[in-house]
Amino acid sequence: MDLKMLRSTLPILALAAGVGMALPLEASAQSMMKKGPSTMTTKASNRVNVRGTIESFNDTSIVVKTREGPDATVTLSDGWVVGGVAKASLDDIKKGDFVGITNVPKSEGGNSALEVVIFPAALKGTGEGDRPWDLKPNSSMTNATVADAVKDVDGRTLTVTYRGGEKKIAVPDGTPIVTLAQATKDDLKPGATVFVAAEKGSDGTLTSKRVVVGTNGVVPPM
Repeated sequence: MDLKMLRSTLPILALAAGVGMALPLEASAQSMMKKGPSTMTTKASNRVNVRGTIESFNDTSIVVKTREGPDATVTLSDGWVVGGVAKASLDDIKKGDFVGITNVPKSEGGNSALEVVIFPAALKGTGEGDRPWDLKPNSSMTNATVADAVKDVDGRTLTVTYRGGEKKIAVPDGTPIVTLAQATKDDLKPGATVFVAAEKGSDGTLTSKRVVVGTNGVVPPM
């Protein structure tokens, strides 16, 4: 997969260039979990992360049975692309790697990872920073460079740095860890798990230029 394709398919690149993504706040995270696709807003537009399984697909739209229950129909913009993810492991995370980690605060302090995406070297610095995310209530997405990785009894604790900040994130054994992989439109079959970073128009319609699909038993954990 070339760099252009990577830039198009990585879900956490659902950031307009230079624009931070902020989580929502049309409703509480709990109610969004129940009512439909999570809405992420910026000053420029509405961002909606659609997670679920494919009900139907054609070259211009995809219908997804969302994790919250309702179907979501997403119109696919001209030039849309599809990408996938491949399984990785804690041992693949090294000092200096650029990663995207969805994490939540721990009751005893610090943060715990819900999932990790290892960026290819060519995308180091993409979407750098720490911002709210909608995978679970109170979760954040931290795109940062691994400064240190310390082995724990259960997994590792990563110290990651980004412009203006640093964060220590525990990555328990069993946490989904993925890298980018190739996929094709042939992988967009009913029942396949997808992650679609879409934009919500003023009329409520959803559009997207990218679909991330699970293949070979690996599903997008974002």
